[in-house]
Amino acid sequence: MNTKLHAVSDTLGRPIRFFMSAGQVSDYTGAAALLGDLPTAQWLLADRGYDADWFREALQDKGIRACIPGRKPRKVPVKYDKRRYKRRNRIEIMFGRLKDWRRVATRYDRCPKVFLSAVALAATVLFWL
Repeated sequence: MNTKLHAVSDTLGRPIRFFMSAGQVSDYTGAAALLGDLPTAQWLLADRGYDADWFREALQDKGIRACIPGRKPRKVPVKYDKRRYKRRNRIEIMFGRLKDWRRVATRYDRCPKVFLSAVALAATVLFWL
């Protein structure tokens, strides 16, 4: 069993919201699931997997500016703020801190509900550290 964990974090890199999808599913599924629960923000930083025109338009409707690099096969390149995009390392650091928990890193739990609850427990502790 393979899963993907999609997350929303604040500017300090603290986890706020999670969504788990099947491993072979596109990142668009996680983007659509987390779109309704996004907190108020000025910018959203994401990697190339979340590059879609509908996602950018939905963010614009919410008043959030997207800082997402375009996918390689795009015919018209997308402009994004490269200096701001470098701050995305905070999200990677958050995932690294989650993986400090052995249960999360090794995917001890085979049941997705139990695994997500272990992630939520780790995220709760990380939020306050």
